[in-house]
Amino acid sequence: MDEVFRALADPTRRSLLDELFREDGQTLSTLEQRLPMTRFGVMKHLRVLEQAGLVVTKRRGREKLHFLNPVPIRLAHDRWVSKYAEPWAAMLSGLKRGLEEAVMEKVFEIYIKTTPERLWKAITDPEMRRKYNFGLIVTSDWTTGSHYEGCTPNITVREGKHPDAEKAPKMQSTWASNTPILEGENVLVDPPRRLVQTFRALWSDAARAEGTSRVTWEIEPVGDSCRLLVTHDQLREDANAELYGGWMMILSGLKTLLETGELLTTPGSLRWAAAQTAA
Repeated sequence: MDEVFRALADPTRRSLLDELFREDGQTLSTLEQRLPMTRFGVMKHLRVLEQAGLVVTKRRGREKLHFLNPVPIRLAHDRWVSKYAEPWAAMLSGLKRGLEEAVMEKVFEIYIKTTPERLWKAITDPEMRRKYNFGLIVTSDWTTGSHYEGCTPNITVREGKHPDAEKAPKMQSTWASNTPILEGENVLVDPPRRLVQTFRALWSDAARAEGTSRVTWEIEPVGDSCRLLVTHDQLREDANAELYGGWMMILSGLKTLLETGELLTTPGSLRWAAAQTAA
């Protein structure tokens, strides 16, 4: 977390993040043209952002593309905003706007102190996954070419309020039990290293109209921890942000569950807590 704060303290590095907010997946040459500094200077600042986990690079042919990784920002938000709401909320407001912009490809990186096998189980086991994936029950036989589906649990959400009204807004929708929320095909299943899936959102007419995109989970052991890289791509230009806006909460919850055994309180988890209270 110290590296994240140090990276954000420099105005030039914040400008680089702003550029990636506006257009994700840029080359060094493109970023250099947009900042009043030398190529070497841009490289130095990008290196600091990469070390802090705020920027992730991916090779595409001969090009090296730079992507914003919002997960550390989410972790900083979860750790500090509730305690020092005003100053941190003001500083992060620009980042929030950037996260809500639709792009063709989103890349998320997070490090979790766990084993590849345990991380793979947390992704594919319905009981573990529902604890950090907004209560959804995700089922499949997890073989290449198989179907997977995410459904609501056996509850019905009635219109009402969570007991703690300050933490959860009034619920407006009613779900039938086991309503399908998302579905897709497991294009590649390679435990415990790589999972490639098509992704189709079903939770609203607007999300359903976006059609099919792709999600790739990549697990890499690093010492006693794992680097998890989630790439959500093949998104329509100006795609509805509902499709990818929840990844920061999901991955933050996954990290918290595996490292502490606790459930992370997020807007998504509060919604499902409210649902169970109303059932």
